[in-house]
Amino acid sequence: MSHLQINNLSKSFGGLSAVLEFDFTISQQELVGLIGPNGAGKTTVFNLITGVYKPDQGKIYLEGKDITGLPPYDICKKGIARTFQNIRLFNDLSVLDNVKIALHTDVPYSLSASVLRLPSFFRGEEKMHQQALEYLKIFGLDTIKDEIASSLPYGEQRRLEIARALATRPTLLILDEPAAGMNPNETKELMELINWIRDEFNLTILLIEHDMSLVMGVCERIYVLDYGQIIAEGIPEEIRNNKRVIEAYLGEEVG
Repeated sequence: MSHLQINNLSKSFGGLSAVLEFDFTISQQELVGLIGPNGAGKTTVFNLITGVYKPDQGKIYLEGKDITGLPPYDICKKGIARTFQNIRLFNDLSVLDNVKIALHTDVPYSLSASVLRLPSFFRGEEKMHQQALEYLKIFGLDTIKDEIASSLPYGEQRRLEIARALATRPTLLILDEPAAGMNPNETKELMELINWIRDEFNLTILLIEHDMSLVMGVCERIYVLDYGQIIAEGIPEEIRNNKRVIEAYLGEEVG
């Protein structure tokens, strides 16, 4: 059984097809890339998977269960977490609190315990505090746990966003251009981090990225999207030499 399976997915905006008859599968613990020129529909696909948009047609299955059209909070609870092309942190909160918020998808105390400030509430809060610190340590952010998120350098904000996503304990992690704004050394470190995350947390990872060195370096399979439709699928070497893919990126026919 596929971890994620998408059948005949389509979405239009004002009569313009952003995604058209999109078919996709990703297996358990596989690391797959989705690439394509600007405006190809990649982020729309992510928004459909995570419930930001509802599809006009088609089905999305997570571990064999239909999640089509569910709201984002339900999809998160079912095990899908994502990061965004433009980093979306709680800018006025601390690094630690940004991760603690993600842990509230499964709070270890009741509403009444919270309102009445019962001992179970304080035990639960301490447990989440320690769990959040563990995620920050993984990304080397524990020493700046009290810093305000907006004050962090770009690369640390990106790591914090990934740490927060992992704190929801997903089975499928969706990364939307995680290398955006990074220099080559940071991209190389990110490549190693993505591979480590997949193995350490037994995750399935779906990646959108424009940095081809990252895509070719970490992805086991790659789908190529152009004008909302899949034009190629295969291992990195096949995609690198695919004439239709080259044509889509260069905007001209390859002789």
